[in-house]
Amino acid sequence: MENTTSNPLHWLLSAALCVAMVVAGCTSPSSKNQTWVTTWATAMQLVEPYNLPPAPGLEGNTLRQIVQVSIGGEAVQLRLSNEYGTADMEIAGVEMAEALSAGDSPRQDEQSVRRITFGGKDNILIKAGERVTSDPIRFPVMPRQNVAITIRFGRLSPADVTGHPGSRTTSYILPPMETDWAKAVPTNHWYVINAIDVKRSTPSYAIAVLGNSITDGRGSTTNQQDRWTDNFSRRLLADPQTDGVAVLNFGLGGNCVVREGGLGPTAQTRFRRDLFGQQGVRYLILFEGVNDLGTCDDGLRTADDVIHVFEQIISEAHAQDIRVYGATVTPFKGHYYYTDDREQGRQRLNDWVRTSPLLDGFIDFDKAVRSSFDTIRLNERFLYEEDWLHPNAEGYHVMADAIDLQLLFPASNQTYRKKIGK
Repeated sequence: MENTTSNPLHWLLSAALCVAMVVAGCTSPSSKNQTWVTTWATAMQLVEPYNLPPAPGLEGNTLRQIVQVSIGGEAVQLRLSNEYGTADMEIAGVEMAEALSAGDSPRQDEQSVRRITFGGKDNILIKAGERVTSDPIRFPVMPRQNVAITIRFGRLSPADVTGHPGSRTTSYILPPMETDWAKAVPTNHWYVINAIDVKRSTPSYAIAVLGNSITDGRGSTTNQQDRWTDNFSRRLLADPQTDGVAVLNFGLGGNCVVREGGLGPTAQTRFRRDLFGQQGVRYLILFEGVNDLGTCDDGLRTADDVIHVFEQIISEAHAQDIRVYGATVTPFKGHYYYTDDREQGRQRLNDWVRTSPLLDGFIDFDKAVRSSFDTIRLNERFLYEEDWLHPNAEGYHVMADAIDLQLLFPASNQTYRKKIGK
């Protein structure tokens, strides 16, 4: 049996929890002081025209959205965003309840419904370009609990909506004269909701993931919450040493690190908001670059551009005592992205991820999902719709399982380097 007293994993987790305790002013797990930690969040963007809410739209109607938190807590606060709106947004009321499904139904436990207020009021005007945080309310949530967020809208700009198109979860729109949620209009997108923080009485922290559609979960199962980040979260919760660790998914479909014209704000412009704008973040995972490489004219130069941004993120994260892990870009031979030049760029980026002393460690997703017969292709078992880019649900389970926490180890000199991956 492993000697846990000398296990670097336990040392690392203890150190991270001690930092959380200092920040929160805690002296012991039983302290009366409590800590806010973000348990769920999503990356926001201007919703494209083809992903806007279907009729009857949001204005004057009620929207119910379902999310699955990572860690539990004793109280919550909700964040809403009108960041990309060009007009003020009127919120007439917000409620939170325990959802009775992971998204395939709008049903909720009516006994659990709680009002969400803003400055003590049910209604709030979210100005164009702004985000708001609700008042804290007592609303106990369990790890991986499904939560229903119901918003009644007033006036808003129907064409400039802030949201997250790749929800992989069904939301429901109900007109004002209708009371039967079975008649609600479904849409597989999230709108306006940005994050949920939970208050915990034990030291806790969050891992934030910067990614594109593979982190966002394209290829996962709608309403099954089986993205690789979901599966990773469940692994952490199963271990008493890490059951207070939240996993925050900031994947955006079609997103690029540096190239303008991709979907959503570039990672270069959004990383401070998404990664550093959350409660209790102690770790970052950087898993982007395939969309930059797959649309470029010079693979090696593009890889260097991505690396430059990653180095900037690492520097700023380390200045805040946040550890940063890189993840290798998975293969895409067979997809229209592929050329020999772009593959050279992927290899350069992955070599940097595996060897850079600036990173605190790396996750070898490339090795986990590639074919053993042709290592620059995905394993055929993990293909989603034969696109040779996105893993399927099985592939996302394999990715999460490839993060072998027991392989963390310190390196020599002043830098700690840990390898996470098999």
